[in-house]
Amino acid sequence: MGNSKGATRSYTDKAIRKGWLMYDWANSAYFLVITTAIFPIFYNAITTTEGPTGTNSDVVAFFGRDFINTQLYSYVIGASFLIVIVSTPLLAGMADYLGRKLQFLKFFCYLGAAGCLGLFWFDPSHLEWSMSALFMANIGAWGSLGFYNAFLPEIAPKEDQDLLSAKGFSWGFAGSVLLLLMCLALIMGIGDHLTRWAFIAVGLWWAGWAQITFRRLPTQTKVRPDGNILWQGFRELRNVAKELKGKTRIVRYLISFFVMSMAVQTIMLMASSFGIKEVQLATDELIVAIILVQIIAIPGSFIFSWLCQRHGNVKVLLLATSLWTGVCLFAYFLVDGSLMFFIAAGIIGFMMGGTQSVNRSTYAKMLPKTEDTASYFSFYEVLEKTGVVIGLFSWGYIEGFTGSMRNSLLALIVFFIVAMVLLASIPKATDEGQLA
Repeated sequence: MGNSKGATRSYTDKAIRKGWLMYDWANSAYFLVITTAIFPIFYNAITTTEGPTGTNSDVVAFFGRDFINTQLYSYVIGASFLIVIVSTPLLAGMADYLGRKLQFLKFFCYLGAAGCLGLFWFDPSHLEWSMSALFMANIGAWGSLGFYNAFLPEIAPKEDQDLLSAKGFSWGFAGSVLLLLMCLALIMGIGDHLTRWAFIAVGLWWAGWAQITFRRLPTQTKVRPDGNILWQGFRELRNVAKELKGKTRIVRYLISFFVMSMAVQTIMLMASSFGIKEVQLATDELIVAIILVQIIAIPGSFIFSWLCQRHGNVKVLLLATSLWTGVCLFAYFLVDGSLMFFIAAGIIGFMMGGTQSVNRSTYAKMLPKTEDTASYFSFYEVLEKTGVVIGLFSWGYIEGFTGSMRNSLLALIVFFIVAMVLLASIPKATDEGQLA
């Protein structure tokens, strides 16, 4: 693996790994502050109005149609994932062909950070324009992850990938909580009028800390070739599809990951809105629950990594999906107050970091020997994002049809059960094998 000067760096180069970890530290602030904590509370408050009968109304107009505000939120987030699904596979193929993973990582990072800055001017009377900033931020956040994750198999051997992946998520949880606490201190200490400045802080934090990543990761691995770059991007993807053919373990894993993503990511994206609307948590209670989730996620990531070393990744993921199913049932039947929500949040926090880190390292360990890691991880990202789109639109449709977000949990329970069945069908590792 080379840098822009052609030097060779070994797996033992700690600077590269720490640089890679810093991107988790940088961009996780978006997922906590924007998609989980401050922005959902801000969005629900600013888009809820007093109706003609004196009761609050959560119905908003968007391009001439009426939507429940949280329903619209899930649709806009889902639509942004569609853009990621369409664009990143082609861009990943081009990145592998040109040796430009880092440049594409930078592009999506800056796009997402700019979207966060744009949320400062969020105006419910112009939702079409206001939601475009959220739309852009989400494309940047999720579009960057495919290129970021693609560095994992390059900077660490298979036996270290579970631990390094877990470290990445733990650094992300720690960094995002730190920024959240700083934002809350300003908002609670000075006043709610500073809420919008939290969105500015996320954009600056994300782009700022990412500079360490950009300086330390390799900037070029190939000499720029001749030929039609667009066509070569398609060819890289076609080659990956051919290489996956006949590889039963990785193909079945990807299918199970696809279904699992329908549920896991939807829970993380919509949990705050569920707490606000279904449980009617006070703002301070919701913030405490969110911080609890982030703190518990750190040991969860390392415990799952340890379990993978002892029992194998697939068995650990089977355990994880069964626990996710249980927490969804718990939320559907029993979460009707703050105490029960805190219990559910604690379980979700423990599961969240572990499930994500193990999924990432499992795929990295199953990959065949290849230099086209961005193209391979684009398949992973496309499946995850497609799963999220299905999950979010299922959630939004069921809420709109039944009038309750609680009923949307039933779809997630079905997704988890199907994922368990698919995981159980993955053949055991062979000696060539994969440590997963």
